[in-house]
Amino acid sequence: MTQASATPKNGRRRHDREIIALAVPAFGALVAEPLFVMVDSAVVGHLGTPQLAGLGIAAALLMTAVSIFVFLAYATTAAVARRVGAGDLPAAIRQGMDGIWLALLLGAAVVALAIPTAPWIVDVFGASDTAAPYAITYLRISILGIPAMLVVLAATGVLRGLQDTRTPLYVAIGGFTANAVLNVTLVYGAGLGIAGSAWGTVIAQAGMAAVYLIVVIRGARKHGASLRPDAAGIRASARAGVPLLIRTLSLRAVLMIATAVAARLGDVDIAAHQIILSLWSLTAFALDAIAIAGQAIIGRYLGADDEKGAREACRRMVEWGIGCGIVLGVLIVLARPLFIPLFTSDPSVKDALLPALLVVAVSQPIAGVVFVLDGVLMGAGDGRYLAWAMLVTLAVFAPVALLVPSLGGGLTALWWAMTLMMTVRLITLWLRTRSGRWIVTGATR
Repeated sequence: MTQASATPKNGRRRHDREIIALAVPAFGALVAEPLFVMVDSAVVGHLGTPQLAGLGIAAALLMTAVSIFVFLAYATTAAVARRVGAGDLPAAIRQGMDGIWLALLLGAAVVALAIPTAPWIVDVFGASDTAAPYAITYLRISILGIPAMLVVLAATGVLRGLQDTRTPLYVAIGGFTANAVLNVTLVYGAGLGIAGSAWGTVIAQAGMAAVYLIVVIRGARKHGASLRPDAAGIRASARAGVPLLIRTLSLRAVLMIATAVAARLGDVDIAAHQIILSLWSLTAFALDAIAIAGQAIIGRYLGADDEKGAREACRRMVEWGIGCGIVLGVLIVLARPLFIPLFTSDPSVKDALLPALLVVAVSQPIAGVVFVLDGVLMGAGDGRYLAWAMLVTLAVFAPVALLVPSLGGGLTALWWAMTLMMTVRLITLWLRTRSGRWIVTGATR
């Protein structure tokens, strides 16, 4: 074998090792949120269809409240990774601490706004008279866990930027286990019903945040980074996150529109939609594990002024995204007889669920590339383009989805609209990546 032919293969192997080392443990941290919802869905689903329908609406709102601030993780990962590549660890951790303080402020604001407006929010989503009381109960309790989850996002971003995805894995395992035990104990053992499920999740989230704070504070002290809030640093973190906030708000708007449309199709369809959305979120987070590796790796390469390494890593991660998407799609089809009974025993919900689930399976390879390219551009700090691209996607998706009920379409038609949304994202992200305009080297973009 010649040296010329060996070099590309060695490069792929090097990238594979980096991707695996970061993506595999990152998956554990990423799936914490959808696994929390899946456990809640499985436990609450056996209380009855109205309870599951109420959980479906409340869970969509809660995931939106947390996920619109996911820039606390994404922007921090990219910025910290760049400084790691440039060899400036104290500055990297200091920026991470600013993100944590920002998370606490934002979490407090969300709690203050959401608790008194919970009934109105649930009503806007078109919940039925039978599902609305359960949605309000679950929402008001679970909102209390939002500050903890925002701290988790910010602290996770610091660790990812430092190329540490193992610690988030251990925390996620502990949080998921605690949530499962608490849910079963409080819902059935204590007889608290859907309120017990909400309290179990809040307690588990608080425990996760406490562990993350201990780890990050120890790292800050080790490298001499200040723990005190810095107003200028907090403002800088907020400004850096604005484009990603716009991008995420647009994405969450897509999911909220989908849930609102499903709610108007009836309790059976919203219950089935909640199950599919839980599974879709799990597969999305699984694919996003590669994207998280991409954020850390791309940021580090660009911070070290290694444009060639960044391009090669991007190319290899796209290949990983396609392969993982195919595998996930096949698993969804093959495993559906096993996991559907875990969520519902209602025959009508099962009938609505099956065809829409097959649509999700078919779209997984598209999703694989979308999530990877999203992560690459985040790692490069290309937030402005991501914001623009997601606004375009929302503009295409919204009218199509809103026409589903009026045209007589059901849940399957709604998930075909979701597949259209992912296809538009694929086109916009691929065009940007191909242009090379995302490549800006140096410790800061």
